Amino acid sequence: MDIRFSGSRSGMAPLTWGQRAIWDTIRKTAPDDHYFNFGRVLAVPRRARPLTVAGAAEVLRTLVERHESLRTRLGEAPHGNAAHAGGTTPYGKAVNASGTTPREGGSRANDGAEPWQVLIADGSIPVTVSEGDPERLRDALAKTAFDYGGEWPLRIGLVVDRDEVTHIVLVFCHLAADGLGAEVAITDLRLLLLRGSVPGPTPPSPLELARWQGSQHGLKVAAVAAEHWASEYRRIPPTVFERRTDGAAEDPPIWRAHLVSRAMDLAVRRIAAVRGAATSTVLLAAASALAGRVTGHDLGVMLPIVSNRFRGDTVNAVTTLSQEGLFVLDLREGGFTELLRAAKPAALRAYRSAYHDPDDRDRLTERAGRERGVRIHPYCCFNDMRFTDRVDASPDERSVRRALDETTLTWPLSQERLNCRFCLHVTDEPGGLGVSLTADTGCLSRPAMERYLLDLESLLVEAAFREVLEPVG
Repeated sequence: MDIRFSGSRSGMAPLTWGQRAIWDTIRKTAPDDHYFNFGRVLAVPRRARPLTVAGAAEVLRTLVERHESLRTRLGEAPHGNAAHAGGTTPYGKAVNASGTTPREGGSRANDGAEPWQVLIADGSIPVTVSEGDPERLRDALAKTAFDYGGEWPLRIGLVVDRDEVTHIVLVFCHLAADGLGAEVAITDLRLLLLRGSVPGPTPPSPLELARWQGSQHGLKVAAVAAEHWASEYRRIPPTVFERRTDGAAEDPPIWRAHLVSRAMDLAVRRIAAVRGAATSTVLLAAASALAGRVTGHDLGVMLPIVSNRFRGDTVNAVTTLSQEGLFVLDLREGGFTELLRAAKPAALRAYRSAYHDPDDRDRLTERAGRERGVRIHPYCCFNDMRFTDRVDASPDERSVRRALDETTLTWPLSQERLNCRFCLHVTDEPGGLGVSLTADTGCLSRPAMERYLLDLESLLVEAAFREVLEPVG
């Protein structure tokens, strides 16, 4: 079945900063770019039942019409326009109901030219209806890469039991939403099911974000971020993890190790509570310190993925706003307590640097490479994907160390290509804190990946009870 929608407008614009950042990442990862697909499963609320397939389709139609990113594809820039045309951009230029323009196309992940975003007013999105496990349906919908120019950036599934819809499955293209954007979509979907409407104004669309980012205010924000990248690129190591000297690598070269640790969860919460820090900052500081220990660098460098939802009007936007910031920590500060103290302002600087124009960053990277005579790129990122921050000073050492016996480590993924060499992902898992390390085994072997995760756990457990002794205040 299909869901027909009819939005209020169509238009074209250059990609937003967030779209350009993820598009560059997608291109460098293709043909394994399905890696960036992600999904959400919503169990139909009890008060919204029984829900028919037709009723679910009507609610989903409203969702797609509300959030323009969910009906935005990629296309070529109009003839005569540069990729980032600034004030000459034809915002609001019409496209026809089929979503095509004379210049549309060229939006496959392996094409070199940067596309534009194409908002389409009218169309229909196919829906997969099935019985059984909603998580299995989510994984099936997410397993193939999107056709960025020829497919809607949202895949929809309905799980039914007889004639009743029990779960709604959404799989997002990362060009349309990031993790927090997907949560907004799910929240709105729940409200539509329960109340029939979403309160408040419609959040800004990618077209409007592109217009703001090209304005004088947006350019000032970008300039402040660029100053941070420029100054730090003069002093950081050219890269964090060099290629292994023996040239060895697994086949395929990219692997993911996934650690689930209740002990680390308890330790991080205790450190954060005692030291008045966010748990994400605790983890970022520890991860950077350990990477520096492994590589021998005096400066810990990581690229944290930042939500960039600091403006009030973007909090509820369904789009991709997240970008990399630049976190730099002097590892000669002393013990972990001193490192964490320095990490707090360093993290704030990194968060501010994340809302940047990728073109500025590319120019700065090229300039720093020329000045230093070597290519500069950390290839070391950190993505805290949790939505809540829980701190708790009460766990005792005996309980935490006993929880070490529950730690598990698995290898859930391998593939040929990734645009990075070292990627840490932090998630909440039923058994504790989840920390995944996806790495290029040409830089870090699988035994070294496993050792890194277990050492990270040990570092934090030790810090919680050897350096963090009494609550501050």
